[in-house]
Amino acid sequence: MTEHSHESHENVPSRQRRRFAGISSRAYEHPADRSALVALRKLSGFDTVFKTLSGLLPERSLRLLFLSDSVRVSDAQFAHLNDMLRDACYILDLEKVPPMYVTQDPQPNAMCIGLDEPIIVVTTGLVELLDEEEMRAVVGHEVGHALSGHAVYRTILLFLTNIALKVAWIPLGNVAIMAIVTALREWFRKSELSADRAGLLVGQDLRASMRGLMKIAGGNHLHEMNVDAFLAQADEYEKGGDLRDSVLKILNLLPRSHPFTTVRAAELKKWSETRDYQRIMDGHYPRRDEDKDTSVTDSFRESAAHYADTVRTSKDPLMKLVGDIAGGAGDLGGKLRDKFTGQGGSAGKGGATNGSADSAGPEEPRNPDGPGTGSGPAGS
Repeated sequence: MTEHSHESHENVPSRQRRRFAGISSRAYEHPADRSALVALRKLSGFDTVFKTLSGLLPERSLRLLFLSDSVRVSDAQFAHLNDMLRDACYILDLEKVPPMYVTQDPQPNAMCIGLDEPIIVVTTGLVELLDEEEMRAVVGHEVGHALSGHAVYRTILLFLTNIALKVAWIPLGNVAIMAIVTALREWFRKSELSADRAGLLVGQDLRASMRGLMKIAGGNHLHEMNVDAFLAQADEYEKGGDLRDSVLKILNLLPRSHPFTTVRAAELKKWSETRDYQRIMDGHYPRRDEDKDTSVTDSFRESAAHYADTVRTSKDPLMKLVGDIAGGAGDLGGKLRDKFTGQGGSAGKGGATNGSADSAGPEEPRNPDGPGTGSGPAGS
């Protein structure tokens, strides 16, 4: 395993793709991902928990488990995946190629875990479901996690979730652990958006990334599915319903470690159309050797700007209500009533202007979908 993890980038496939030498993970990280990482590190008591867990987590046991009961990707086993892995590390300029394992599981899934060194695990369900270009995006997704340093926090989430189940009978102990688990899950969902972007930078084929997410949601029936119709579902999810639906979206999302698949697809497509993405493809991106000079304040400022823009442009009833409150809109009681009941229009003074909740649609911009530790398919 040690030898494999230090494998070089020799025999990298010769496909014509752009390479991003020295790229920093800041180039593709979602603003909410960066700010959530900062928040996690500042969470009261988190450093103590982290240091304790670092010494207690059976990471060596986990590595031995995959070594003994899964198939390690190499030139001799799953050679096509090995080529994709080296290719992804070459494109994102990740010097040390992490070990990758294929494990028997019909559920399409992938994950990148580990405290000292990341390891990538993909399930047989995922390998059998995706074609080469779709799989390339998933491998790039996992390499993006490794480059961002996500594996450490994802591993802690895995073990803390198990601990929470074991100590559920201890009221205060369970509350403390679940508070950290909830914070980690919130960040985990944000990190999926970042890794999806890394997958696009590696595969450099937006349609393949879209197809992969669509297959994860609906299986291997491409002749029965349509990418544009799939994206339309995300739009309907964002726009539909009233304030009650907004609340239900949040409740549905809280226990998940990944964002919803349609939302991930829509978010990735939106990012692919931005100037930021085009600049990266043109070779203009933050470099890893500049990371030490980055400002935490700037990171929070970017994140705040992102959230402000999300609230301003969102069609979700709850987000629009937040925007109205921030803007000092009058008749707050009436607005709240109309948005909860889905009524509006001519309901009293000013109702024609402000009351049409059903024309405003919901969005869950802060919570995407995803695969990962077992709460969803493809790409933790």
